[in-house]
Amino acid sequence: MTSTAILRTELGESHGTARAAPPGPESAPQTPVETRDAVTRDGRAELLRQSGIARDLGSPFVSEVLAAAWRQLDRAPRLAALVSNWPGDPAAAAMAMRLNAGLHALARRGALPDLSALYAGLHANFGRAIGAALEVGEETILEWMDHPTQTNEVGRSAAFMAALMTLADGAGMPFELLEFGASAGLNLMLDRYAHDLGGVGAGTPDSPVRVSPEWRGAAVVKAPVQIHSVRGVDLRPLRLEDPFTRERLLSYIWADHPARAERLCHAIALNLARPPQIERASAAPWLAHQLTQPQREGVCRVVMHSMVLQYLPEAERRAALTSIMAAGARATPDRPFAWIGLEWNSDRTEVQLRLTRWPGEGGETGTSRVLALCHAYGSWIDWRG
Repeated sequence: MTSTAILRTELGESHGTARAAPPGPESAPQTPVETRDAVTRDGRAELLRQSGIARDLGSPFVSEVLAAAWRQLDRAPRLAALVSNWPGDPAAAAMAMRLNAGLHALARRGALPDLSALYAGLHANFGRAIGAALEVGEETILEWMDHPTQTNEVGRSAAFMAALMTLADGAGMPFELLEFGASAGLNLMLDRYAHDLGGVGAGTPDSPVRVSPEWRGAAVVKAPVQIHSVRGVDLRPLRLEDPFTRERLLSYIWADHPARAERLCHAIALNLARPPQIERASAAPWLAHQLTQPQREGVCRVVMHSMVLQYLPEAERRAALTSIMAAGARATPDRPFAWIGLEWNSDRTEVQLRLTRWPGEGGETGTSRVLALCHAYGSWIDWRG
């Protein structure tokens, strides 16, 4: 596959609007197919759409929270106005997830006993608890609405590890990892986690961070992964020594996924002990600079990213992908280059783990293939590699 063909594939398949995602759950009014184009511009309807997505992704609790917020939204007039008149595409901005995180933060702080009781499973009156929280905690939720989502999901590291094992099987070299949209850099620490990839172990076996997705499909090749160096970039990198930053990350974990929260806490502890190098910058210029730096012979350079292309402005996305293609064109057998992307396809019906490598197999300019379909937060991997 030529570099031009790969670039066209990624620009066409790795991003797009969210209008083809599933409609809301049975407990909320369904969104007719013919109105889905309007959903991405209607903030209130976006709460329902994300309610359906949360249910499909295995979080009935968050689904009910968002449905209740949709019903009770007018109890918080300023919040209702913001949601209804969201500047830009509320789906692309993950507006509903910001609101959900604000509610989760209020519950974790314990200032609203009825809301905390709901989150603790002591009652199931979503309308009463969420409505009161919107009214009393409106100011706090508005603060959360002002910040982009920051999940930095540790579970996605399993997909990256599986892709690196595939590369290691052919390259037999250590890896230099470059991640854009790295947040706090938790996925750059993947070799410090204990991975169970369908019975194939990887990483650090005695690590307190256990990453064990449900494995579907063929077995992944077992090959040792050696990390030479890691470096990341984010427009707003998270500094985990800040208690508020840790609160943000934990509040973005869905409240009925306690195992994810526990795993995140262990990953944060590892990060605080030895944080990876994360720079504050825009993705495209940082990537252009990194990819023109000398590459050590016998080291495979890898660009990686997860769930970030949809958030980049079009011009920056094109600039970043163009830099990747140029780096691929310069790759040689003793200085190979690879690109691992974990992103939604264009109609947001599936999350694809795609591996592109240079030089390509059989002397091709570049080889690109979808290794797996994945759960958005790493709960399962359907391996196609």
